[in-house]
Amino acid sequence: MIKNFNLRSPQFVFIFLLVLFAGIAPVSALAQQESSAKPQGKTQLQTASDRRIAETNAALITELDINGLKVLVKRRAGSQSVVAGLFLRGGSRNVTAANAGIEPLMLDVATEASQKFPREQLRRELARMGTTISSGSNYDYSVLSMGTTRRNFDRSWEIFTDVALRPTFAQDDFERIKNRTLIGLQSEADTPDAFLQLLQARVAYAGHPYLNDPEGTSESVSRLKPEDLRRYHAQMMQTSRLLLVIVGDLDAATLRERLNTSFGRLPRGEYRSEPTPQLSFTAQTVDITPRPIPTNYVQGIFAAPSLTNPDIYPMRVASSILQSRVFTEVRLRRNLSYAPDAFLRSQGANIGGIYVTAVDANQAVKVMLGEIYRLQNERTDQSDIAAQMQQYLTTYYMGEETNAAQAAELALYELIGGGWRNSLDYIAKLRAVSPADVQRVARQYMRNLRFVVIGDPARIDKNIFTNQTIE
Repeated sequence: MIKNFNLRSPQFVFIFLLVLFAGIAPVSALAQQESSAKPQGKTQLQTASDRRIAETNAALITELDINGLKVLVKRRAGSQSVVAGLFLRGGSRNVTAANAGIEPLMLDVATEASQKFPREQLRRELARMGTTISSGSNYDYSVLSMGTTRRNFDRSWEIFTDVALRPTFAQDDFERIKNRTLIGLQSEADTPDAFLQLLQARVAYAGHPYLNDPEGTSESVSRLKPEDLRRYHAQMMQTSRLLLVIVGDLDAATLRERLNTSFGRLPRGEYRSEPTPQLSFTAQTVDITPRPIPTNYVQGIFAAPSLTNPDIYPMRVASSILQSRVFTEVRLRRNLSYAPDAFLRSQGANIGGIYVTAVDANQAVKVMLGEIYRLQNERTDQSDIAAQMQQYLTTYYMGEETNAAQAAELALYELIGGGWRNSLDYIAKLRAVSPADVQRVARQYMRNLRFVVIGDPARIDKNIFTNQTIE
């Protein structure tokens, strides 16, 4: 079984991964035509094609209400795999500093055994069918997911629902998973990249709900007991707190009866989703953590537009252009770093930023800030935007080939993106981005970066890190 996914690495870009499953359905012919088209501005033909793709995808999705539980079923005819994700709303806002880590731990232990399927039987049946049941968490939500074949869906669904609704939380399972979790948390400081993300979160999310890391800390997780997980499970298993997404060659009307006899029996509860407070950084800062290592690890972030903000589309393009430019300038032309990066997350309270590991961190950061300056003060050529769009489209459509990726995107937009329908016109809105839009969002958002550094303080010139000007 695949277990919890860490979504805090600088390489995390767009999709919250449910589960990697071998069954891949082919991308639509329209999508293939789009990704192979020559770079050009937005045309009437592209607009019509985008519209047809959106309408086709919308027709495949059925929305159900099962006693207050919102269910999205996307039918992909001919697909040999099925993916289901039960999403828990709230993320960091569900926990406190005292019990942070309880949600991923609860889901992880739940996958070990249920009332109808003891651990050994559960493992045998999942292995026999090639079915995976896994879990993951981020700042905005968590998921219990299942991946299986269409042939084995019936039995896999029976196991999945029993794991979700009636986990045993046996003492030995709890102790084993808890110890494994604690080892992972305690080792975060041993790996510079993982420690960098931990330090960045403390700087970026001070006074924000995200400060309560959903993965928890060694202190908070060590205090948890099986009865805490049972109470938390009972609290979360309310239909108003949940979202269920299913993608595969399944009929929604047939699924409704199964849903009514399983998740439909849960209490509704009175949970109401509240907008996530947005981040705002008013000054450039640099926090250095001394480490006797030859390479400095650096990350700087800025407050970025959320998925519900129209600025997210030009910001995606701007970030993609910045990523390409810093790679060219820092690695290829100057050989200052092996893997410089620029990124844009997909969070309720969103961030973007730059990341680099370098012996000469001053020079690397100076070059990267110079590329941000170029975006802010020089109008990007339309051909550059078109080229980035084609590269992005190829990656996007390849990522959308799996049922898992499509379920993840539907959930992402339903939970924090203003509704699943907003995912359907994503490409069309990206195509509408102009050079003026790119320059505007670069000036508006790529500022007041908060840097964290792990390395030698004597080799870091803070003035370079905070010498960002916008004319």
